[in-house]
Amino acid sequence: MRAWLAEALAKAAILAFLVLYISRSVMSQELSTADVLKLPVPKADQRIPYGTDGLQFGDLRLPSGATPAPVVVVIHGGCWLSAFNLDHISSLSAALTRSGAVTWTIEYRRVGNAGGGWPGTFEDISHAVDHLRTLASSHPLDLDRVVVLGHSAGGHLALWVAARSRLPKESPLYVREPLRVRGVVALAPIPDLKRAALENVCDGAAIELMGGAPEKLATRYDQASPASLLPLGVPVRVLHGKIDRLVPVELSFAYAAAARAKGDDVTLTLIPEAGHFEPIVPTTKAWPSVEAAVWELLKRPR
Repeated sequence: MRAWLAEALAKAAILAFLVLYISRSVMSQELSTADVLKLPVPKADQRIPYGTDGLQFGDLRLPSGATPAPVVVVIHGGCWLSAFNLDHISSLSAALTRSGAVTWTIEYRRVGNAGGGWPGTFEDISHAVDHLRTLASSHPLDLDRVVVLGHSAGGHLALWVAARSRLPKESPLYVREPLRVRGVVALAPIPDLKRAALENVCDGAAIELMGGAPEKLATRYDQASPASLLPLGVPVRVLHGKIDRLVPVELSFAYAAAARAKGDDVTLTLIPEAGHFEPIVPTTKAWPSVEAAVWELLKRPR
């Protein structure tokens, strides 16, 4: 009888170990590009053009209540390529709106679209952000509390939005009075375009975006790369999945160190058991860290 009981307990222990091992393996499995592209796309309250091109529009989502609410500009990634649009980040936007923020999720011309790349992609991002001034005339937006959030290539563009004020007047991207933002939340960003080109991040998409290699277009890269425009002068919260296999976490380490050396308020949070896409999916364990970073910036005093 005792031998039977011991054998049963041993089998139960082995079974428990296997269940735990399998569950941990499933939980730690990274979301793939295909997984993210299958996410539901919550309907926006309004789709509003900010320009005349068919890709110059944004999805506006408004929280309940008539009081002016803080705004999060959401910029999707996808290696700046036309193959990826704003649909895959719409669940993130809807989640932030449920938490009380207006979200303005912007589409823009990308590599492969007519007018995409340099300088069109940057012009679109700039116009879309500044279009918030127009939207505020008919919607309850608190333009004193605007945070820009971007993922991957969108993280690069989000950081660049905050850097626009440092562009020289002779730059084709110069804007006289860009909308001031309170801070940036950069999720697995690509902040250094020169390094991205040299290290073949996104399979050479940075070179396609810029229209050539850094050694031939040094000035252009300097004006488009947040790492070359430091300090940004606004707080930046960088979050990066610890097991990201698409955008090297070393890019975030290097940017955070360089930004701090220039005097910027930058924090880098490594999210354990998260790959490239977990930070933009509200049902993952990575999401609370992202949401907390957004609201920390929206609530902080000027």
